[in-house]
Amino acid sequence: MEGGEWRTSIINQLQARNKSETTAFQDIIAFQSRLFDNVNTLRNENLQLTLVNERIRYSSSDNGLSSGGGGTNERIQALEQKILVQQEELTSLHRRRGESAQQIINLNTQVHDLEKQLQAKDIIISENTALIASLRAEINLYETNMTELQGLNQVLRDEHQALQMAFAAIEEKLRKAQDENRSLVERLIKYKAKDADKMNEENEHFLKSSNPTAFFINTFGRVSFGKKSDKLRKELEEAAREGGSRSSGGSPGGSDDKIMESMPFYATTLPTKVALRFDAHDGEVNAVKWSPTDRMVATGGTDRKVKLWDLSKMGLVENRGTLVGSNKGVMSVDFDSSGAYIVGASNDFASRVWSVGDQRQRHTLTGHSGKVMAAKFLGEHTKVITGSHDRTLKVWDLRSKTCTETKFAGSSCNDLVTSDGAGSTIISGHFDKTIRFWDIRTENSANHILLQGRVTSLDLSRDSNYLLACGRDDTIQLIDLRMNTIVRSFSHESFKVGCDWSRAAFGPAGRLLAVGGADGSVYVWNTHSGRLEAILKDHSTAVTAVSWHPQSGLLASVDRSNRAVIWGDL
Repeated sequence: MEGGEWRTSIINQLQARNKSETTAFQDIIAFQSRLFDNVNTLRNENLQLTLVNERIRYSSSDNGLSSGGGGTNERIQALEQKILVQQEELTSLHRRRGESAQQIINLNTQVHDLEKQLQAKDIIISENTALIASLRAEINLYETNMTELQGLNQVLRDEHQALQMAFAAIEEKLRKAQDENRSLVERLIKYKAKDADKMNEENEHFLKSSNPTAFFINTFGRVSFGKKSDKLRKELEEAAREGGSRSSGGSPGGSDDKIMESMPFYATTLPTKVALRFDAHDGEVNAVKWSPTDRMVATGGTDRKVKLWDLSKMGLVENRGTLVGSNKGVMSVDFDSSGAYIVGASNDFASRVWSVGDQRQRHTLTGHSGKVMAAKFLGEHTKVITGSHDRTLKVWDLRSKTCTETKFAGSSCNDLVTSDGAGSTIISGHFDKTIRFWDIRTENSANHILLQGRVTSLDLSRDSNYLLACGRDDTIQLIDLRMNTIVRSFSHESFKVGCDWSRAAFGPAGRLLAVGGADGSVYVWNTHSGRLEAILKDHSTAVTAVSWHPQSGLLASVDRSNRAVIWGDL
């Protein structure tokens, strides 16, 4: 309060308290005051009567002496009788005074009891006031929570509606595709029948007019003899081979070696020793990525920073800069194809793009409603694709600084890759154990592969023919994208995946893969033979991510403490 208002408030409170505490006892106080007044009056009257009595006694004695005792005795008796009456009245007044005093004592006792009850009620009122305040605060908290839940419920309702619309569109496309497929099958059967009839006619013609030592296989598997030109024989042999491959159904059971032989081969030295180790961040390191053009590696950590490390000097590591702007931990980093730009995904629901040369933040991509777990350049440095815990993928155009497309995956996205240089196909790995394939030119997922554990990371071979998927079931799956089939699985009794964002990576030659384990080791497998080539031990905590240098074959690994390790020969 300002000025003298506090004095006025105190006076008002005292007056109110005085009024509340004295009003109930005003009648008792007035009655007691009247009793005291009556007592004083009677005492004065008694004193006056005593004086009058003495005067009369003296005058009576004088008159008796002078005139005799006849009439005087009667007057004395009358006066004595009056004195007795006055004394009785005085005794009665004393008795009444005692009774009044006892009533006052009793009333005072009642007043004290009432004051104690009033104090107890004041305490109860103060306790109830504090309880009411706490209940009001709790009500406000519940109202806030209810508002947030209503908002979340609305988001889920909107997402459910969008998924229903997407599902209806997919069903319609499926129906059209089934109708088209049925029509194509019918046309194919007709063409095959015509082709068989024509082939049989040619066989009969050659049976009549050619050398019986030559033979070929007709479309129905019968052996026909006749003379045939080399061109027709070649066509028939190719048709027979194609029919045999179709009848096998693309099964990987006996063709793993042939499939793996088709992978490009580059000489790669297996890294077995530690070249460098250093503390990369103030806390956990979640991501690591080599530059495609320099001996520079980028790391992202829970300290909200992306750091660039120069390894071009023999045996030395130099901090080339720190990229800031994120408000929470950085979960993934990725360079564009030229190494001039870097994108980082963050737990603050956003992604950011920096230029490596001047280390300036160029773009902030906001729009997700959950943690952004992965961000990759989409074919060129002007487009970015992000995957989030809000179960969506978003495509960003950095020139217009807008989100151009949102894809509803239906499950949290942990990692993603783009399968060609144009960035038209996106592959995403999800919490629901599913790998989804997206054509950026269409709205919905084109295909999917279901694994045994939720997907923590994806990596693509250099020729874009093979996909590496790491799962929480402690296995690494090698997928042939041409056949959309798992061709090999990698596991080991001591290998355990350490976290939901554990990143596995192909070696530059495609014949090696590396992944970090929960025991602090880095496991290296041979993709051709499936053999575990090495277990690299130097970390003391779970390894979260690994990355191979695209030319030299150096391997970088980071862990959940703050350590980064470079494996190989610098």
